[in-house]
Amino acid sequence: MPKPHLFLCCCIKEKEKLEMNYAIVEASGRQFWLESGRFYDFNSLNLNPGDKIALTRVLLVNENGNVSVGKPCLQDAKVEATVLGHIRSKKVTVYKMRPKKKTRKKQGHRDNLTRVIVDKITIAGKTI
Repeated sequence: MPKPHLFLCCCIKEKEKLEMNYAIVEASGRQFWLESGRFYDFNSLNLNPGDKIALTRVLLVNENGNVSVGKPCLQDAKVEATVLGHIRSKKVTVYKMRPKKKTRKKQGHRDNLTRVIVDKITIAGKTI
């Protein structure tokens, strides 16, 4: 049997998880778990800082434990966001070498990203 304080912590965490408001959205070729008021980095979008965007490919919305799942997308749900700016990701080092041939090649790569802050999540005209 688990210790009482561990059991209580697990119950509190499960309750918090159920009461979260979030949406799972498909954007820039990937799926993102989005919450209101947080920022996320998407692959480069051709937008200016301060522009508003609406993400309409919403796959799932959780509103205080009330889950709505689309097939494949929810028709009446959208996520509104504001572009904060453009940044570059951390550098990835690519190192190629052929053994016993004295051939070595070192390259670096950085992705261009667009940082976006989520303003609100809307489902059926109701903001969560």
